[in-house]
Amino acid sequence: MLPFFVLFLAVAVQADEYAELRAKLVAEVTHDAMLTGHAGKDGLSKRVIDALATVERHQFVPASQRPFAYENEPLPIGQGQTISQPYIVALTADLIDPQPSDVVLEVGTGSGYQAAILAELVAHVYTIEIVEPLFNSATARLKRLGYDNVTTRLGDGYKGWEEAGPFDAIVVTAAPSEVPPPLVRQLKPGGVMVIPVGGRWMTQQLLLIEKTEEGDIIKRQIAPVRFVPLTGEH
Repeated sequence: MLPFFVLFLAVAVQADEYAELRAKLVAEVTHDAMLTGHAGKDGLSKRVIDALATVERHQFVPASQRPFAYENEPLPIGQGQTISQPYIVALTADLIDPQPSDVVLEVGTGSGYQAAILAELVAHVYTIEIVEPLFNSATARLKRLGYDNVTTRLGDGYKGWEEAGPFDAIVVTAAPSEVPPPLVRQLKPGGVMVIPVGGRWMTQQLLLIEKTEEGDIIKRQIAPVRFVPLTGEH
């Protein structure tokens, strides 16, 4: 058995390595956001950048994917699902203009990474996952990492979470063929939703949907994307 100080040193070296890789990823995402200027913005907010720098993405991927955890690309997490590209995660968080007092719904917990990013930015995150093994692992992971302001549910996210709403913002991490009406209804007046829309083999568009104070709906196309399909009974 290795002496304790040797084990401690090995863990510390690995932690430093991840910190360096995470800083490099944050710099890359920040640079890409400035270049693309999605939604007419010239970069990500400092709060979103800080959240991206804080959340340890390697904690949210399978062990086999940890060497690639800080690459700016989606990665498989099992059950035919993926953890989204960090740039898209950061862009999505930025688009909802998260405020510290906000209550946010996430549809598609996956590994829990997007929920963790949101949890750094808002008061509470409600997140729904339909795939039971992913729900179980994400729930345990978020609890282990201390995200006490995240509440998880096993279920069909297409239907939303009516009793927890209405929400200041809704983030959808899988693509339906159309915007789910229940989610629109569960947005507060003045609220926003970010959602990819389109079929598996079609061009999908990341949409920013705003509900005005009068209840009118405004849709804006942000960027072409590729997400796994939103599953469920719809």
